[in-house]
Amino acid sequence: MSDDVILISVSGRDQPGLMSRLMSVLQAVAADILDIGQAVIHDELALAVLVRVAATPGAREQIENACASQDVVVRITTVQSPDQVMWSEAADASRLIVTIMALSDGVDAIQAVSDVTHRNGLNIDFVRRLTKAAADFSGAKVPRLCVEMRLSGARAAPETQQQLRKDLLQSAERLGFDFSVQADTVFRRNRRLVVLDMDSTLIAEEVMDELAKRHGFGDEVIAITEAAMAGKIDFKESFRQRAQLLQGMPREFLHEVAESVKLNEGAHRLIKALKHFGYRTAVISGGFQYVGEYLAQDLGIDYVYANTLEIVDDKMTGNVIGDIVDAQSKAQILTSIATREGITLQQTIAVGDGANDLPMLTAAGLGIAYHAKAVVKENARHAISNFGLDAILYLIGFSDSDIEQALAQDR
Repeated sequence: MSDDVILISVSGRDQPGLMSRLMSVLQAVAADILDIGQAVIHDELALAVLVRVAATPGAREQIENACASQDVVVRITTVQSPDQVMWSEAADASRLIVTIMALSDGVDAIQAVSDVTHRNGLNIDFVRRLTKAAADFSGAKVPRLCVEMRLSGARAAPETQQQLRKDLLQSAERLGFDFSVQADTVFRRNRRLVVLDMDSTLIAEEVMDELAKRHGFGDEVIAITEAAMAGKIDFKESFRQRAQLLQGMPREFLHEVAESVKLNEGAHRLIKALKHFGYRTAVISGGFQYVGEYLAQDLGIDYVYANTLEIVDDKMTGNVIGDIVDAQSKAQILTSIATREGITLQQTIAVGDGANDLPMLTAAGLGIAYHAKAVVKENARHAISNFGLDAILYLIGFSDSDIEQALAQDR
């Protein structure tokens, strides 16, 4: 007697023991499980099992009777060809993860992403909420919503990803939400190093500008900084020009600025959670080593690479000691840290806001433009424009529950 391949689909109210009953009857009819998947959301069950079973009379009825009830629907379909089902292994090879972050209930954002997904020939096969659920039904506005969608389909190729990002960027700018598109690979689930730019990324200020204000050259330095971050001036040349304007500045200004800088929203939460989860962290900056080391001591950051100003008789000479950390050296430093840590570049995350961060963002496995200049946002593969730095944890895949559990253990 020949065998049948059947797809068993079970949906409805989740019931304790349902899986056990189904497996018992599959044992009784000597079935082989070819594929299986299950999800439960708000006590609503969706279960699918692909099995090979002997075509014996009554087998299907036994399966239906084991699962069916007033609250559960069972559907059994004969599968004639492997082409009729999407095997887990094949689906895994082409899956994408889209993370959506909205400062609202998220309906507009999810509708836009769903529409773009459909137009690009992809299917949403899994959705997971990362932010905490609303605690009551009082009618108060949901402050923010972050969900992770898993997309699949034969067209989930690199060129499709590029078009998907382009279409999503248009919707995100129109509706004001953040998003990320990542290939669902083993590297995505095993990032080990997070590298941040310092000025306007880890901290809200541009340190050079703050020093110049104290020294009476604020407007001149700010103009050069803005041109450099927009990619209009070579970064090394801009840094030398700005450093020269600091000639004669007292050393204590560096300490004053280091003490006064403000961390960007979510920085403490991000670094603390990363440390708990075993990640290594680094600051790679075109700013100042002194300020970077001050912040590293406070936050527990593992590496700091930045620029050192020459000081003679407690005053700045306007000269820089050693090579200036610019765009290319940022990418090289990222690579060297990864090598030192024994990980691949695919396991690294880089975050920055300026044009001199782009090579580093491109080299990293996950490069994130954070509240970035237009030229950076357009060229980076991922961007956060409406959330704080701790939103990086969502892109890694951590939920609010994961993060709060980690932070509670460190108190």
